[in-house]
Amino acid sequence: MHPNPLFRSDDQEMLESLIEETGFAMVFLTTPDGPRVGHTPIISTGGGAVQFHLARSNAMTRHLDGATALAVINGPDGYVSPRWYENRGTVPTWDYVTLELEGQVRRMDDAQLETFLHTLIERHETRLGGQPWQASECPEDVWQALFGGIAGFEMEIQTWRPTIKMSQKKTAKEREQIAAGLSEAGSPALAEFMERLAP
Repeated sequence: MHPNPLFRSDDQEMLESLIEETGFAMVFLTTPDGPRVGHTPIISTGGGAVQFHLARSNAMTRHLDGATALAVINGPDGYVSPRWYENRGTVPTWDYVTLELEGQVRRMDDAQLETFLHTLIERHETRLGGQPWQASECPEDVWQALFGGIAGFEMEIQTWRPTIKMSQKKTAKEREQIAAGLSEAGSPALAEFMERLAP
């Protein structure tokens, strides 16, 4: 988390939407073998927890149950050029959105993992538009073989640490110029986030 309190937020709805819109996280854990990270789809339960899954063969899977872990959800980010400032006599920076979640992890049972997978599939298939793929299209033996290769986890969130660094130190006019520059430079998601936070 960035040390400047200007870049923090208590907007729980926005933080939940970041998890929903991003849908992917890195989960960090210090294991007896050293620090490890798992890259995983993630969903919020809406009740102060997130759920994710990892391959059973992942180096951290056997250490997660009962452990305190850190999940990081990265939103949009991008380079900010001084050419977009009224005063160009400064240096570039990087604007970004990220959320750190710290909490205790428990392993889900098979029924909970099955529910998680169906929820995950439905959410992402719906985003694609058109006729969604249904889990029922997967042959049962194939589903069970793949299901047996993963483990599901739920993290009860004890600490939310967001960083919403959106050039808050700049004037409203400069922020408009930065948003326009980001959009033109191929970072429309970051520009949209900046506009969403405009006072």
